[in-house]
Amino acid sequence: MAQREDYYKVLGVKRNATQDEIRKAYRRLARKYHPDVNPGDKSAEDKFKQLSEAHDVLSDAKKREIYDKYGSYSESIKDAAAKGAGAPGGFDFDWTVFSRQQGGPGGPEPAGGPSIRDIFGDLFSSSRGPSYSRPQSQKGADIEIPLALSFEEALNGLTTNINVRRSDPCANCKGTGEATSGQVACMTCSGTGKISTGGGFLKFDQTCPDCGGTGKRRQPCPACHGKGAVSKYETVKVRIPAGVDTGSRVRVSGKGEAGTRGGPPGDLYILTNVSPHKIFTRKGDNIYCTIPITLPEAALGAKIEAPTISGKAQLRIPPGTQSGQVFRLREKGAPSLRGNTRGDQYVEVRILLPKIIDEDSKSLLREFARRNPENPRVALGLE
Repeated sequence: MAQREDYYKVLGVKRNATQDEIRKAYRRLARKYHPDVNPGDKSAEDKFKQLSEAHDVLSDAKKREIYDKYGSYSESIKDAAAKGAGAPGGFDFDWTVFSRQQGGPGGPEPAGGPSIRDIFGDLFSSSRGPSYSRPQSQKGADIEIPLALSFEEALNGLTTNINVRRSDPCANCKGTGEATSGQVACMTCSGTGKISTGGGFLKFDQTCPDCGGTGKRRQPCPACHGKGAVSKYETVKVRIPAGVDTGSRVRVSGKGEAGTRGGPPGDLYILTNVSPHKIFTRKGDNIYCTIPITLPEAALGAKIEAPTISGKAQLRIPPGTQSGQVFRLREKGAPSLRGNTRGDQYVEVRILLPKIIDEDSKSLLREFARRNPENPRVALGLE
């Protein structure tokens, strides 16, 4: 006979390993080499048999004691040890442990060790949960609809009507999808009341979640054809608050799709898309614009009108204003969606040179240059 494998080496544990260490090592390796995980792999099947044999012996305190004493274990060695005799020199492999495990969930399981159901239970727990139950009510899906707005509409807000295609619970079946009378075989379990999970050695029967194990369900509702909801077009009044911008989402509660099995409806979300303005640019809650001023206004100072989103405003230009200078108009920006505040408006001025239309104007400019010989390029080292 070929020499048996060292059970401790088979499981990859030390000879003084605890029962917990032996159990963990077995479960880890059994997952890797189980025939269901390695279909058609003879070497994996042989390895799994060795693991099962080693675990059956080392997980049982009495069997382990005999194994440690005689270097092997079988029923004949056990009987001989009980009678005080030495271990026989030759014996056959005891594959009863493996055959019992292959017998399926209904057969006996090896004493002192976890069953196949225990080893692989966590492989299926994430997909089927701890137990099956009838589906519960669920909230309906949300609906998103884009809405184009002008710059002024976005800043001032408005109330508008929007046509929405959505679903409502079926009035005939109250959203259950089932007729009030008459039964048919459950399609989920084909009328058996049970569904199977797993496969091979790990195939288990569970109560059907849709019929609760009865194998029957009521006939589909004739009005909604079993969907529990009916589609319709509805005109929804929507209030767009002042201050929305491109990408803002305005929520209308309860105007989404119908819930299932009596669940609440979803919500309607309006996604705003704001058109650009020919004068103003928006950044956050602040508004920006550029306006021209004349050379005398910049040099001597002036009071001018500046455009804002709410009309005209007075802007003071101080003497010596340079082109590109920016002035702030407090709280003339966009309304904030986060509170009862507004942003600011920033006005950039650009000096517009006058058109020289006669010789007298040219003479005046030459006289101005003679009396004001300032060179703005001196700081750059230029003449």
